[in-house]
Amino acid sequence: MFWTKTLIPTMKETPEGAEIPSHILMLRAGLISQVMAGAYTYLPLGYRSLRKAENIVREEMDCAGAVELHMSAMAPLSLYEQTNRVEAFGNVLIKTDLARGGKKVPVVFCPTHEETITDIVSRYVSSYRQLPMTFYQIQTKFRNEERPRFGVLRTSEFLMKDAYSFNPTLESLNESYSAMYQAYCKIFTRCGVPFLPVEAESGPIGGDASHEFMFPSANGEDKVVHCSCGYAANTEKAGIGMDNIRQPKIEPLPIQETATPGAHTIEQVCEFLKCEPQRLIKTLIYLADSKPVAVLVRGDHDANENKIRKTLQVNKVELADPVTIERVTGAPVGFAGPVGLKEKLTILADFAVQPLVNVVTGANKDETHLLNVNPGRDFTADLFADLRNAQANDPCPRCSGGTLQISNAIEGGHVFKLGTKYSQALNAKFLDTDETQKTMIMGCYGIGINRILVGICETSYDESGIIWPVPLAPYEAVITPLKIDDEPTMNAAKELYRQLNNAGIDCLLDDRDQRPGVKFKDADLIGFPMRIVLGPKGLAQNEAEIKWRWDKDPIMIPLSNAAAQIAAVLHEERKTNKLFLKQKKGT
Repeated sequence: MFWTKTLIPTMKETPEGAEIPSHILMLRAGLISQVMAGAYTYLPLGYRSLRKAENIVREEMDCAGAVELHMSAMAPLSLYEQTNRVEAFGNVLIKTDLARGGKKVPVVFCPTHEETITDIVSRYVSSYRQLPMTFYQIQTKFRNEERPRFGVLRTSEFLMKDAYSFNPTLESLNESYSAMYQAYCKIFTRCGVPFLPVEAESGPIGGDASHEFMFPSANGEDKVVHCSCGYAANTEKAGIGMDNIRQPKIEPLPIQETATPGAHTIEQVCEFLKCEPQRLIKTLIYLADSKPVAVLVRGDHDANENKIRKTLQVNKVELADPVTIERVTGAPVGFAGPVGLKEKLTILADFAVQPLVNVVTGANKDETHLLNVNPGRDFTADLFADLRNAQANDPCPRCSGGTLQISNAIEGGHVFKLGTKYSQALNAKFLDTDETQKTMIMGCYGIGINRILVGICETSYDESGIIWPVPLAPYEAVITPLKIDDEPTMNAAKELYRQLNNAGIDCLLDDRDQRPGVKFKDADLIGFPMRIVLGPKGLAQNEAEIKWRWDKDPIMIPLSNAAAQIAAVLHEERKTNKLFLKQKKGT
């Protein structure tokens, strides 16, 4: 491709509204253009990189034995009603009515395709002889993102690879899951994006085991909890070790009631009573499958609703409404406590509450708190469990003596063991070897294709622009003739361009009538891995100048075999990312 024959609208200044490096750089490099909040057009360069990421994903899915198909981006609302996901997704699910023959047909724009694929399999797969099978597609997904931001990191429309395995046994599911897990590791390694697999919760998708593939990034909106021993999980899933749960040697004092006017929050109570938040017990009233329960955590900790849900073995957990809270506690929001509740509730307490002595709680009375409350003496918890979010420096649940650290990250992929949530609801059954009908066991495996590009642009850039690995670069090399009005220079550039294309190298010829400095800055901004410079002086010496985007200085090579030499190193780098990863390790 010649530069003048395509659309590359580079920008010198930071675009208004762009906040993080990937958003800024993708706009400035002419990769994307905003259509509306949460929706972007991929311009020619951006689309080339997106397709390259897509092809890597496709190749590894095929190698792992998955079968590609293409499902409709729309589905009848009734499918999602059968699996109870209309309520689970809430406003995220984009719904509309199609006017057909004087009737309204309710449909959704699919956020994921569990329902569609399970419906297909239920109609066409009926015997154990057809199982296991894994299907995948690369398709546009739609979610009503209420706060779209950060460019293509958080959008309402995005490109996703989703795969679904259908298995006759748990052992078979584990094999399919392992194959997809390994395929993900290969995909992200080939793409050159740094990644960390972490234990994760399944969320509205459902299921009982999952891993997220996270791209460590200072601007990531997710949190990753990790330890040097190799343990890693997201904040929804991360366990907490028990190494620091010890009973202090303090004499319990008599319980005492005190007025706390205007002190509704932990911060306000601490300010009023001149105490630290770890000296408080926070009492939260939840509805667990519509039944009120009390959950106790230390004042400086945050309750983890996924852990609460699993501990109670219920389907849904949500904070109670103010009316319910006042009914069961006798006080408005902000003054609940475990002592003197008006209704008998199940009381769950986090492990960190158990050793507390002489702490502050709500008094179940307006504008009032209790001092010197002691677990075991003043109230009894029905169960102590891990009910909170992990914090930095908490003990590791996996190793002895290790402490947890928390880092920001971008979620790039997610794998789930779904079980029978969807196959049961949509009647995906098979005839087993014993001639009985059994429900298929499912797995689900997703990758955000767009987020692979974000992961590179967030983790691989310098003050000049993006630094692409060869496998994902819009073009692997850019040929830059210094003087386009010099016929020998342009002839040499076109001939090298022809030879590289014939050798299978994806290259761009910068034939613009611009100063060399402008061309060099644009090439660095976009981040082409290799820049090849041809000029009258070099031609006179039969030389071409080449420079890797991540190297400080260029080198000169003989022009007579430049195409062969360049093609060889780019083909090797395309397969290994060796030089790209080496410079990443050195930075």
